[in-house]
Amino acid sequence: MRPFVSALVLAAGASTRLGQPKQLLPLGPTTLLGRVVAEVSATSALDEVVVGIGGAAAEVRRRVDFGGAKVVENPEFTEGCAASYRTGIAALDARAEAVAVLLGDQPGVDRAVIDTVVGEWRRTRDRIMLASYRGREGHPLVFARALFAELVALRGDKAAWKIVDAHRESVRRVPVDQPLPRDVNTWQEYEALLRSAGGPEA
Repeated sequence: MRPFVSALVLAAGASTRLGQPKQLLPLGPTTLLGRVVAEVSATSALDEVVVGIGGAAAEVRRRVDFGGAKVVENPEFTEGCAASYRTGIAALDARAEAVAVLLGDQPGVDRAVIDTVVGEWRRTRDRIMLASYRGREGHPLVFARALFAELVALRGDKAAWKIVDAHRESVRRVPVDQPLPRDVNTWQEYEALLRSAGGPEA
């Protein structure tokens, strides 16, 4: 029986640099967060998808198609992404042997990369596994259950990377021959994403 692996999509940010909820920015027939959730949900390697929301939560619930994903609300979203780990990991299925962390503002991470990284984790059961995009570390970050308590105990932003840096000897990188996917934090980054995707209807 294959080990149960959950996805945790971090999408609770307040979008302070953008000035409006980036989760709801139009992207093709859906929204920025809707695109990420659809891609993560389309994987074959993941057994459940948990999405952590916070900023503009009521509107995000109303306008984003979450499909079969479990949505959890982080009331402390202004305290950085570490608060979303506490909320999200508490919501994972009790069978979860690992969690694959993804970003709700990074629609360029595709299902094939997620399947490859999670599949490799199942083969090796390393404590930490991540994608290496032409030598640049990125998501998904996969953490074995042994590190859940450390994730929950973190404070502030860039939380998962603090664990990666603290356990460098345990990190396994899965090579991906693609550019590192963009985050969307500013209008310039959103416009660049639209250009690369061929416009808002892409």
